[in-house]
Amino acid sequence: MDYISTRGDAPVIDFEHAATCGLATDGGLYVPASWPKFSHDEIASLKGSSYTKVAEKVIARFVGDSISSEELKQLIEFAYADFDDPQIAPVRELREGLYLLELFHGPTLSFKDYALQFLGRFMDWSLQRNNHRLTVVGATSGDTGSAAISAIGGSSAIELYMLHPFQRVSDMQRRQMTTNQDQNIHNYAVDGTFDDCQAMVKDIFNDTEVRARRSLGAVNSINWGRIAAQVVYYFYAAVQLGSPETAVSFAVPTGNFGNVFAGYTANRMGLPIERIVVCSNENDILTRFFETGVMKKQGVRQTVTPSMDIEVSSNFERILFDLLERDGQQVTKLMRKLRENGQFEVGPDTLQRARGQFDAVRVDQQETCEVIAHLYSETGTIIDPHSAVALSAADHFDAVSSSPLVVISTAHPAKFPETIKRSVGTDVLIPSQLARLLDMPERYRRISNNTNELKKLMFAA
Repeated sequence: MDYISTRGDAPVIDFEHAATCGLATDGGLYVPASWPKFSHDEIASLKGSSYTKVAEKVIARFVGDSISSEELKQLIEFAYADFDDPQIAPVRELREGLYLLELFHGPTLSFKDYALQFLGRFMDWSLQRNNHRLTVVGATSGDTGSAAISAIGGSSAIELYMLHPFQRVSDMQRRQMTTNQDQNIHNYAVDGTFDDCQAMVKDIFNDTEVRARRSLGAVNSINWGRIAAQVVYYFYAAVQLGSPETAVSFAVPTGNFGNVFAGYTANRMGLPIERIVVCSNENDILTRFFETGVMKKQGVRQTVTPSMDIEVSSNFERILFDLLERDGQQVTKLMRKLRENGQFEVGPDTLQRARGQFDAVRVDQQETCEVIAHLYSETGTIIDPHSAVALSAADHFDAVSSSPLVVISTAHPAKFPETIKRSVGTDVLIPSQLARLLDMPERYRRISNNTNELKKLMFAA
């Protein structure tokens, strides 16, 4: 399986390299040179399979000959061994035709575990067998950091530098990162937004001095290994709801577009998906794009859904590459316009192709809290605010869809206790793995929004 850059000017690599290197040398993101395919019968054969069996089948299409089938099986079984539900990713019916895909049963209680528990083990396996060490630099809007730290903490082959925006993640999300005491983990709180953190990471990857002194890798969803593992739960949910005979739709809360792109990838592989609803909060740059064809920066607001407080969605470059018929030069030109001018625009044909794949809905903070309150009063179920954005968007979309609609539930509500109490008037039960963090010492360093400061700290470590 070959991987190419979205900007068309980087070497072709295999999965093992795509899952460790992060950004391509030309600044682009890696995608499969061609989409692997599942036939109708192959999808049908997944019915009744466990989550790990589906993962074996799906991820095998991406890894090629980078790893043997037996080694892949062992990594996958190890990755999901500590999830707290036997189904790993249970599908719950909310009402007829509407379902919740619970992706918060991993060790850090967010959907990021479903990719990073696998990716962390794959990276460590690759590095150990090649006797290499890797410096991983990542940015988090809340959940990637803790999931990556859980997967990589204690590794002798990986040094992790994780950036989060100071006072722009929930207290519980911060504690999940900063209470870790492993010596290979370095937490930094940046004076800025998630986009500032993400820009610093990209600066590090594009810095020739850093590249000369360190072998760099990524755990953000710029890493193709993250996307490959996320594709699994789309297949797993769809076959439970009648696929391939029945097309399924998904409502996906998103900031960095990786979760949406995983669904798009599943569709390109042959999974019948009727629609993917792109669900945004008040930081609605994605919704505005699907409405107008213009991607324009307008600043980032801090909201009750911090993991979605993002303006530059890294993975949007991957969908743009496909929308532009894999023209790397065009992608490079548009991404340069976004960086230099704060906006770009696509033509009507490209916009029409985008609308053929996606619907987009924005949900404000008041509606988000109202959805949490309404679901609790009706069913006694409490969902986190990001999942509430998707549920609200699903209600907007539900009237025009005849297929089963799956809301992607991305995090446990206990990670956002203040918002839950404000919405439903009661405290959410805190799971033991979060409760124990409240009395643990934190270890992190506050830094300025300056890549040079980060470089100095990296070289001093």
